[in-house]
Amino acid sequence: MKAKKALKRLTRVETLLSDVVDQYAAIEPDVRALLDSAKASVVRARETVDVKVSPKAAKKPPVKAEKSKVGLTAEGRKKLSLAAKKRWAIAKRKGISAVTGRPLSKTA
Repeated sequence: MKAKKALKRLTRVETLLSDVVDQYAAIEPDVRALLDSAKASVVRARETVDVKVSPKAAKKPPVKAEKSKVGLTAEGRKKLSLAAKKRWAIAKRKGISAVTGRPLSKTA
């Protein structure tokens, strides 16, 4: 298990044990003693793991790629336009919307 994940889990266990110890404050002194020793063990384990966790070196931000100057040519744009018009005509003949694919609503 990674140290960071172990540290998070140990912290969560410590808070849970603290809550349980608070609930058993006056009811059972024997149980409270056991829970206190368990909490102390968790605290020691967390401190041990915390020492092992070392801060990582800061990463450099990614370099932005140069913007590509490739785009649609006038000829390509015209071909796309003609293809779209063909699709729309076929969809209209079939009675469906070219955009949504749903049947066209028939109005009076």
